[in-house]
Amino acid sequence: FFISAYKSIKNFSANMDVLVSMGILSAYIYSSLAIFGIFGMSGHAFFETAVMLITFIRIGKYLEERVKGRASHALQKLMKLQSDKARLLSPEGKELEVNASSIHAGDKVVVRAGEVIPADGEVVEGISSVDESMVTGESMPVVKQKGDSVVGATINKTGVLIIKATRIGEETVLSQIINMVEEAQMDKAPIQRFADMVSNIFVPVVVGLSLLTFICWYFVFHNLAGQLPFLWALKTAIAVLVIACPCALGLATPTAILVGSGVGLDHSILIKRASALEGIARLDTIVFDKTGTMTEGHFVVSDIVASGTVSKSELITLAAAGCAFSNHPLAQSVMDEANTRKLTWDAVQDFREETGIGIVCHYHGKDLLIGNEGLMAAHGIKIEEQDKFNELYAHGKSLLHVAYDHTYMGVLGLTDRIKRNARDVVSQLKQMNIRVVMMTGDNERVAKSVTSEVGIEEYSARVLPAEKKEIIKDFQRQGKKVGMVGDGINDAPALAQADVGIAIGAGTDVAKETGDIVLLKNDMMDVVRSIQLGRQTLCKIRQNLFWAFFYNVIGIPIAAGVLYPFFGISLKPEYAGLAMAFSSVSVVTNSLLLKRVSLQKSL
Repeated sequence: FFISAYKSIKNFSANMDVLVSMGILSAYIYSSLAIFGIFGMSGHAFFETAVMLITFIRIGKYLEERVKGRASHALQKLMKLQSDKARLLSPEGKELEVNASSIHAGDKVVVRAGEVIPADGEVVEGISSVDESMVTGESMPVVKQKGDSVVGATINKTGVLIIKATRIGEETVLSQIINMVEEAQMDKAPIQRFADMVSNIFVPVVVGLSLLTFICWYFVFHNLAGQLPFLWALKTAIAVLVIACPCALGLATPTAILVGSGVGLDHSILIKRASALEGIARLDTIVFDKTGTMTEGHFVVSDIVASGTVSKSELITLAAAGCAFSNHPLAQSVMDEANTRKLTWDAVQDFREETGIGIVCHYHGKDLLIGNEGLMAAHGIKIEEQDKFNELYAHGKSLLHVAYDHTYMGVLGLTDRIKRNARDVVSQLKQMNIRVVMMTGDNERVAKSVTSEVGIEEYSARVLPAEKKEIIKDFQRQGKKVGMVGDGINDAPALAQADVGIAIGAGTDVAKETGDIVLLKNDMMDVVRSIQLGRQTLCKIRQNLFWAFFYNVIGIPIAAGVLYPFFGISLKPEYAGLAMAFSSVSVVTNSLLLKRVSLQKSL
C-alpha cells in the first residue's frame, strides 16, 4: 500500500492506496502515541484496526484476482492450445523431438494423428482432416493435402502430415489472435473516460471529507460522540478514508470489457478494440456490402434452360467445352457445374474471348458461341425462350447464352447465391431498431433482386470501392452511428470510416483485417450476436458504475457517523475496509454474469 501510495503521490495523482495508507498510518501513529502518553494522548490504542484493515483489504484483493482470473478464461484456454513439442524432420529424414519454440521458418515437421500442429505452415506431404474449431469456430474438420496451409494449435485428426513451417512465434495466427484480445482488454472504452475523470478527483474529495468529519466530531458534535471525542473523531475520519472505493469505479468498465471480449472469442467473434464493443452497442445503422458478405461471393449455375434440340446435360457439356480455356468467374462456375455432373468433352479449337460479350471457338469443326445477347446478335443468332430469358433477367441472374452450328441451344442462369440466413439476420436487425442498407458495385437489377429477397429497402448500386467510404460519411453527417460489414480487404476504406467496422468470414487471415471486430466464421448471424454482446456489455458497465457510485454515496455518510446520533449506528474502520474490499469484488462478480449471456442462435 505505502509503496503504491508513494509512487502515486510522486506522479501528482492519488489512488485507493493513498486512502488506505492514510487510514493505516493514522491508526498506527495515534495508537503509538496513546501507549506512551505522548502529547497528552491517553486511552485506548487500536493497533488492531491497522492490522485488520490490511487483512480484510488483502482478502478482498485476493478474491478480486480470483474472479478476474475466471474472467480471462477464454484467453487462457487459447494460450493452452499452443504445442510445447514438435517432431522436427532432419535433412536425413530422421524425426527429432524438439521444443516447439525452437522451430524456424522453413523447417519441416511431422504431425501424426491426434497431435497439435506446432506452427503455421504449408502441407508438403500427406493428406488428413484437421480440426480448426479452436481458431475459426467451424465444427467440421477440414481436409488438408499438399499445398494447403495449416494453422498452428489446430489438431491433426486422421493421417500423417509433413508441414513446412512458414510463420512461427508471434507471427502465427494464434499469437495474433491472443495479442489482439490482450490489446482489446487493455484498451479503454469511451465510457471509461468518465470513470477515470471521477476517479482523479475522487481521492482529494474523500481526504477533504475525512478532515471535515474529524473537525465536525471533534469541534462541533463532540457531545454526541460515542467515546472520547478525539478517539471518536479519528476513528470516523479513518473509516471515511478506507470505505471510499475509487477502485470499484476503476474496475467497472475494464472487467466488463475483459469478460465481454472473452465471450466474443468463445463465439469466434474477435474484438480488436474495447471502443468497438461499446460502439457496436450504440449503432443505429448497418451497411452491408453485397459480394462475399450478403452473398457467398462466387457464382453457381442456378438455372438451365435448354432448347428442344438438346438436353440440359448436353447444354452444359457444350458450355463447358467453350469455357475450359477461360479464367472468367462465370466460366469457372460453368466448369464447376460440369465437373459436379461428371461430364466429359473434347477440346475446342480457335478459342478466343471477346471482351465484354463472350467466347467464340470451334467445336468438332463447328462454330460454338457462349456469351450475352450482344454476342448472339452479332452472329445473327435469334434467342428463343424469350419469356424465360426475361424472367431470369428480372431476377438479377447473369446469363450465358449458348449457340452451336448457328443454332440457339439455350441459356444458363448464374447467380451469386445469397447466404442461407441473410433474410433472418436482416429481420433480427430490424427488430433491434437498426436501419439496414446494402451497397454493391453490381448493377441496379442485381442489387434490387438481392435486396428484395433478403428484405432490405435501401440500397446503392454501381458503387466503386472509393465511393463506399463517402456513403458511410453521408450517414454519419446525418448523425447516424454506422456499422459497416464487409470482407475486410476490398472494403477497407469503408470499414475504417465506419464507427464500427465488422469484417466477416476472415477465417485465419485475421492480421489483414481492417475491421474493429473480426468475425472468424462466415456466419452472418454473428453480426447480430456482436451487437447483442455489445449491448449486454454496455449494460453491465452501466450497472457497475451505478453500484460503484451508489456504494460510495451510501457508505461514506455511514462511515462518517451521520446515522449515529439518530440510530446509534457507526462503522469501525476495519469493517469499513472490509466493505471497501468487497465492493470491488461485487463489481467484478457482476461483470462475470456476462458469461451467462444468451446470444442469438443460427436459424
